[in-house]
Amino acid sequence: MTDRNDSSISFGIGLLAGVIGGIAAAVLLTPKSGKENRELICKTVTDLVEKYSPEVCEAKRKAIESLDILKCKLENKYQKVNECFKAKQMAKAKEKETESYDFN
Repeated sequence: MTDRNDSSISFGIGLLAGVIGGIAAAVLLTPKSGKENRELICKTVTDLVEKYSPEVCEAKRKAIESLDILKCKLENKYQKVNECFKAKQMAKAKEKETESYDFN
């Protein structure tokens, strides 16, 4: 991943942490009624979603893209290890086969 991808993902995580912290602070520190707090939280979350939605979506897209690349690389490595394992099994089987036919 590039530094830009890292910063987009970091921004998305930071934004999420900020939203959660803001909501918690609003609920715990305001002397308003429950209904007023719920309305304030709803408005704040809606405003944040509208303001930062493109950045969060881009960070999510890049994270998914990075995970897809990692998955592909892991599948390729698994395939190579599996092929190596099968080759070793075939070599052992051939060795046993030649030993069983060896009459000396």
